[in-house]
Amino acid sequence: MSTNLVFVSGIFSLIIIIFILYLIKKENVNIKYSLVWLLLFIILLICLFVPGLLNYITKVLGFQTASNMVLSLLIAVLVIINISNTVINSHQDKKIKLLIQEISILKKEIDKDE
Repeated sequence: MSTNLVFVSGIFSLIIIIFILYLIKKENVNIKYSLVWLLLFIILLICLFVPGLLNYITKVLGFQTASNMVLSLLIAVLVIINISNTVINSHQDKKIKLLIQEISILKKEIDKDE
């Protein structure tokens, strides 16, 4: 990989890591949801600065080129994150529905007492 590409990718990864940490600090993102992104970009940094690691992993996993492996792994990570978010949304929908029902019951009791 060329030095310029390693440098730009490293700077980009560091910016993303700093941005994620900033979002965690401002409490815009929950830590447990951002760990996947932090881990992903830390692994990217390690692969960038350890020469030959990406090619070794590519050969071990049976991909022909490193770009195919990276693209496939990124798609897999995004699918896993999407499924995880869908599960979280489903749980939150159930909780919201229950909360609305409980509030409606409480309102009915308050109106009844008045």
